[in-house]
Amino acid sequence: MENVKLQVKGMSCSHCVNAIEGNVSQLEGVHSVNVHLNDGSVDVSFDSKNISLREITDVIEDQGYEVG
Repeated sequence: MENVKLQVKGMSCSHCVNAIEGNVSQLEGVHSVNVHLNDGSVDVSFDSKNISLREITDVIEDQGYEVG
């Protein structure tokens, strides 16, 4: 199990939270995802045997946000 904190730019409201949490939580291997608007971060807990960090960040970026 890996836990990472990603810095994500472009998040500003509850829609952003729902979009990221909803899409990332549906990925196989993701155990939890929590968006923190106040510091522009997303905590993700996942099983690296089932999914890569790149796949997770791709899904976030596909929503129109910038990870990094």
